[in-house]
Amino acid sequence: MATPPPSLLTLTTDFGREDFHLPRLKGYLLSAAPTLRIEDISHEVPPYDIVRAAFIFNRVWRHYPAGTIHLLSVNDFYQPRGRFIAVRHERHYFIGPDNGLFSLVFGRMPAETYVLDGYKKTDALSAIYARAVAHIARDKPFLEIGLPATRITERLAFQPVIGPNYVRGTVVFVDRFDNVTTNISRDRFEEVGQGRGFHLLIKRMAPIDGLSFRYHDVPEGEPLCRFNSDGLLEIAINLGRAATLLGIQMDDMVQVEFY
Repeated sequence: MATPPPSLLTLTTDFGREDFHLPRLKGYLLSAAPTLRIEDISHEVPPYDIVRAAFIFNRVWRHYPAGTIHLLSVNDFYQPRGRFIAVRHERHYFIGPDNGLFSLVFGRMPAETYVLDGYKKTDALSAIYARAVAHIARDKPFLEIGLPATRITERLAFQPVIGPNYVRGTVVFVDRFDNVTTNISRDRFEEVGQGRGFHLLIKRMAPIDGLSFRYHDVPEGEPLCRFNSDGLLEIAINLGRAATLLGIQMDDMVQVEFY
């Protein structure tokens, strides 16, 4: 099935909104491709944090229409000879630095991956991105956007460890409500648990026994665990701030032990 002509561009950056970096980038992009509509995914990614960027981006990009261009600008100059890539995958387009971010998004290098070329080291970052976006927006042959990539930089995400009676994972995200998301998926949980009871252990808090469906399944102020809409095990407090009150931080270990 052919990819429809692009009309939408999403942005995911670690720029924040307090200075000139984001509006300057948008100015370059709109000057190069004025017909595109720009949608912000997030500009509050912590500086240089490609793991957080990939987690946020993976929660949303498939919900945008086919033909969308996704620009990810996080930790762009991670090394002196950094490079930039463009990808076409599942009828979407992706542009960003080759710093491990795309390995976290896709797992493996998509077949249609190209290294952007034809720019000078002195070119502004915004100009490099605008040129690539304009190439796609004008519906030029995608294979002419750069040189075919033979590899991309890999950054391996920590995967849960499983045993006969446990799943051990880590905290991978804390949202603005201080709800804590782990990397333990429903599929992995059910594969090991086989319908058995369990308790969840993290930090020095009392074990949590049993799954909740909604936050208010427990009394106000009580902790709970549930699977969120992405199928990942989440720790929360009903009308409370779990990460702060329980002292939970990114990369903390979480263990589910089955009876």
